[in-house]
Parts: sequence; C-alpha cells; structure tokens
Amino acid sequence: QVQVVESGGGLVQAGGSLRLSCAASGRLFSSYSMGWFRQAPGKERWFVAHITWSGSSTYYEDSVKGRFTISRDNGKNTVYLQMNSLKPEDTAVYYCAADWDPGHTGVVHTQPIEYDYWGQGTQVTVSS
Repeated sequence: QVQVVESGGGLVQAGGSLRLSCAASGRLFSSYSMGWFRQAPGKERWFVAHITWSGSSTYYEDSVKGRFTISRDNGKNTVYLQMNSLKPEDTAVYYCAADWDPGHTGVVHTQPIEYDYWGQGTQVTVSS
C-alpha cells in the first residue's frame, strides 16, 4: 500500500510555470508506475502524464506535450510534474496516482479506474 500527497499548486499567470510534487509513503515505491490527472470544475478527471517505475519511459496527453514534463526520484519516493507555458485551460485540481506494477511491465494506463491509490489533489489556477 502507498499513500501519496501532492503539493506545489497555486495561482500563476498565463505563460508561467509551476512544479508539482507527489510524495509517496511506503517501501515499494519503485513497484508503481505513476500518473498525473486533472479535474476542472464540472468535468471528469482526465489523464495528463504517466511515468514507468524506473522513469525511463513517459507518456503525455496531447494538449500538454512539449509543455509538461513528468519525472521521478525513487530515492526520494517522489514524482514531479514540471508545467511550463501554462494556459488558462490548464486550470484544474491536479491529482497524483499510483499504479501497482510489480512486474515492471511498463504498461501505460490512462483511465482513473486503472490506478490504485490517489492523493487529495492540489489546485492549479492559471489567470489570463
């Protein structure tokens, strides 16, 4: 079992940057692929980015490609989401999620139901 806690959200102007962090508890962090999702008011939770257990492979939703970068530090049990060139449409609550992958398959999951553990979310607001 793992618990995850997001931090780093806030208010930023369009074109600015933020870095979100996701700190995970537990000794088996490297057995989890990790994902970031976001949810705007009145909308469904939507996939943003995925990273495999080793960090060697990443995958992004089309609208954030080239602007967002997901990374992880297994020594610190932490996943990051660097967000650059932010747009007002990036405004949402951002969630970190852990996907149990002890076999290190590297399969990319983009649906919320495929993830096992979730954080409480951190608000990102981008003003125009």
